[in-house]
Amino acid sequence: MIAAEPPPVALPTGPNAPEVSVPAFVVPVVLLGALLHASWNTIAKSGPKKFFNSVLICVGSAVISILLLPFVEPPAPESWPFIGVSVCLQIAYYSLIAAAYEAGDMSLAYPLMRGVSPLLVAVASGPLIGELLSLTGWLGVLLICTGVMAMAIDAGRRSLPNGKAIGYALLNAGVIASYTLVDGVGVRLSGSPLGYTMWDCILAAVPLGAYALWRHRGDLLRYARGREHLALVGGAATLGSYALALYAMTLAPVAMVAALRETSILFGAGLSYLVLKERVGWQRMTACAVLLCGVAAIRLA
Repeated sequence: MIAAEPPPVALPTGPNAPEVSVPAFVVPVVLLGALLHASWNTIAKSGPKKFFNSVLICVGSAVISILLLPFVEPPAPESWPFIGVSVCLQIAYYSLIAAAYEAGDMSLAYPLMRGVSPLLVAVASGPLIGELLSLTGWLGVLLICTGVMAMAIDAGRRSLPNGKAIGYALLNAGVIASYTLVDGVGVRLSGSPLGYTMWDCILAAVPLGAYALWRHRGDLLRYARGREHLALVGGAATLGSYALALYAMTLAPVAMVAALRETSILFGAGLSYLVLKERVGWQRMTACAVLLCGVAAIRLA
């Protein structure tokens, strides 16, 4: 069996809880997770069928999780209701992201939903789970959200505004914030961040894979042939990314981890430039600088 994971820190909660800060080593842990998150998103964007790529990556993460489950501590029983709610919210996430991409440009919808969600987590984490941010923590969250939103505005200049797509994206931001808060509480109860993440991946892959086979069985199976490496590499990246984020949530405020994780869009811009040869203009460079200032503020919080 894999060596036991370190026990989660019991962060203070409740209306009278003191402000909590981020341990120094948590920032690079979350940034590594953000890099992995950007990597699997780049893999998903690189092929001709982006939805099929997402399905393969999701299933790949589930296959890897199933293979590793015998060597990982299972989540504590009290965390299973949170896993169930999280899976339902992730099904809603995939449904809304598909609707948003069908209604409008991905380059506008994706940064919009990812940029708004950390702000929603920061606003809700105080009254819902009793986590209070310091002024520096709030500054970091706001700077990161501003940087991500600036990228959305820059992308929006190159695409036609679509109220329907924007509506789906904002609704999905609420879903992302919801499953972030649910998982933030659930993983602290689990006693096993890695086990919690693996079961999350397995149970989320079942309905997504079933839906894809129901709607696109022939096309999906033909597309999957010869792309097993994409499923495994992308699956490992998404599993590692979320496991690192959930582990960090056992040590630091959920809102700060959620904001730091959205720096994946910064790594995504770099990977898009290097791998996909996408142009990076001065507006995007400025947005990246704002994001980095947000990371620095959270590091100092």
